[in-house]
Amino acid sequence: MGRVETEPRCAWKKATRLTSPLNSQNGGRRMPKFPAITHVALTVSDLGRSRPWYQQLFGSDPVIDEDTGHFHHVVWLIGGTLVGLHQFPDLKSAEPFDERRPGLDHLAFACGTRSELEEWERHLNKLGITHGGIVDASYGSGLSFRDPDNIALEFFAPG
Repeated sequence: MGRVETEPRCAWKKATRLTSPLNSQNGGRRMPKFPAITHVALTVSDLGRSRPWYQQLFGSDPVIDEDTGHFHHVVWLIGGTLVGLHQFPDLKSAEPFDERRPGLDHLAFACGTRSELEEWERHLNKLGITHGGIVDASYGSGLSFRDPDNIALEFFAPG
């Protein structure tokens, strides 16, 4: 499935909470609190291959499985966020994912502690999913792995 990163993918050093920051772009006026992410959709080349892989990773059935005509999507509710897989009948490229192209770099799932990461490392091992092992950095610890289309995924615990 390609290379596995050996460093945590997140480069931020401190998490900050966006409540009502001053916005220098609009004369210093307060802006609304930035909303949480509701969903992420990943384009895959073969739902027949990706759906069971993600179903095994998530340990649950999808909440949506729908062919819209324009695309077929399968969606899971994970920690309050919808994670969807989309397959398009007119896929523009069958090349594996590469974060060095514009677009998505990776998708990270939040863990509360390093010991939770260790649980996920054991779980990935049980599932036979190749990963880069837990890597510690000054800002946290990460466990990187890839899906069947080489999309970079990570479990991450701030440090």
